Amino acid sequence: MSKQGSIDWLCFPRFDSPACFAALIGTDDNGHWRLAPRDADAVSSRHYRGDTMVLETEWSTPTGSVRVIDFMPPRDAAPDVVRIVEGISGSVELRSELKLRFDYGHVVPWVRRSDGQIDAIAGPDAVSLRSDVHQYGRDLTTYADFRITENDRAWFVLTWHPSHYPVPEPTDALGALEPTEAFWTNWIARSSSTTEVGEEVTRSVLTLKALTYGPSGGIVAAPTTSLPETLGGERNWDYRYCWLRDATMTLAAMLRSGYTEEAQAWRNWLLRAIAGSPEDVQIMYGVTGERRLTEFEAGWLPGFAGSAPVRIGNAAAEQLQLDVFGEVMDVLALARECQIGASDEAWEVQRGLMRHLEDIWDQPDEGIWEVRGGRQHFTYSKVMAWVAYDRAARAVERYGLSGPAKEWRARADEIRNEVCEKAFDPDRNTFTQAYGSKALDASVLLIPQVGFLPPDDPRVAGTVDAVQRELASDGFVRRYLTEHTDDGLDDEEGSFLICSFWLADALAMVGRVGEARDLYEKLVALRNDVGLLAEEYDPSTGRMLGNFPQAFSHLGLVNTAWHLTTAESPLRKSAY
Repeated sequence: MSKQGSIDWLCFPRFDSPACFAALIGTDDNGHWRLAPRDADAVSSRHYRGDTMVLETEWSTPTGSVRVIDFMPPRDAAPDVVRIVEGISGSVELRSELKLRFDYGHVVPWVRRSDGQIDAIAGPDAVSLRSDVHQYGRDLTTYADFRITENDRAWFVLTWHPSHYPVPEPTDALGALEPTEAFWTNWIARSSSTTEVGEEVTRSVLTLKALTYGPSGGIVAAPTTSLPETLGGERNWDYRYCWLRDATMTLAAMLRSGYTEEAQAWRNWLLRAIAGSPEDVQIMYGVTGERRLTEFEAGWLPGFAGSAPVRIGNAAAEQLQLDVFGEVMDVLALARECQIGASDEAWEVQRGLMRHLEDIWDQPDEGIWEVRGGRQHFTYSKVMAWVAYDRAARAVERYGLSGPAKEWRARADEIRNEVCEKAFDPDRNTFTQAYGSKALDASVLLIPQVGFLPPDDPRVAGTVDAVQRELASDGFVRRYLTEHTDDGLDDEEGSFLICSFWLADALAMVGRVGEARDLYEKLVALRNDVGLLAEEYDPSTGRMLGNFPQAFSHLGLVNTAWHLTTAESPLRKSAY
């Protein structure tokens, strides 16, 4: 939703479905729905209604003011977008401008009027628009011009359904508002932590929930594709999928907030997604576990601010990234410790993953950042292989599960010794990006967080200092220096927000809590007017970059708040 009252990106019926509004990465002709006063000088302000995902935009004009309420009701068989206009004062002339373009802005649908509503159909997709104001068509666009006075209301409901199915029963727009608010307020009330922290944590947890595909429990990295990491550059990726890494880190944040149902739903999603041979495990899947995420370029779209190409799908699904084994084992260990319930099936899957990891842990891979410049022995990948063996051994040692704990513990020790020998630069007193490399990588900040080394180890403190010195500028941390790391691309990128949160975490863990708190507050202040964060930030221009909103950034915020609370309260213990 833009500040101009336009929905410029909408994928029906799933996060990874083809968009029917694609103006965000194209032009208005690629689909949008603008609902705003006709007065070009109207001024708007936005906020979420309380602790919900119901968005309110208030418009002020010389003749009066109105409120536009946008929301999607809790998911039914047919997903809806509801827009309600309320008169606050005076009288305001408004226009609704709906331009549907299916298949990422590529296909103009066949539109007809029937039973008082507008129906648009193209191939497998059908969208219906119902409203209590008159709609008319012109230039392949549907318009409504109307006036709202004080205490008046008007409503619109946009509903998707498969084109070969009958039109679904209509949604009561006005009647759906209160249940939608109740859904979100009741959900956030289950949190065990948001009463102890700021509203930024509450908003981030709500955002993480909103990035969950309800029918399956899959968690997407972001709801958008190809928002650039550099304006005009080629670092444009499709993030509308479920990365095992992102999802496990998100679930860790949710478990720390008390959301055990979400952990159970994700565990079930995981077991379905990776069912079969452990050799076939991927780093990412579709929202219901699809494996083929073929990447192609949508050449008819110019890209956000001319940043081409626009990519659909993600070829990184075919990469080898050893760290995901550690992240999956880690979050399932955390779930076990949070007592969400035992699962023999889950443990059998973990045993299978460990058997496969035994065959591949010593291989080079593409690493956490999915570089396309060739495989290396990335430090973080090996650290997370250690995590996998450590958590597997712990499951046997602490919980009596079946497995070769001594062998796993011995392998964990071997990996730790190898990492400390081959990935540590004694001259700079820091862990590096890969074995034998001089390049630095922000992911090594996670070494104390995952328990690989204790926070008081001098190599941890040295690594924190090195990241601050070589990768950070005023607290904003880059993943790595592109001039030192061949990632297969030419242009630059911004500072990664989750890396900056990792720096705050590491500062807190090594006892520099004041610095950590200052950095956290600086990062929180970057949120936009409705409390959301993108993937990256460019300090030189003061703008966010990359896909939006980004699960990684919001889970980073939640976890840093947790680490600060832990560091500032002697009564709370670390997860490790």
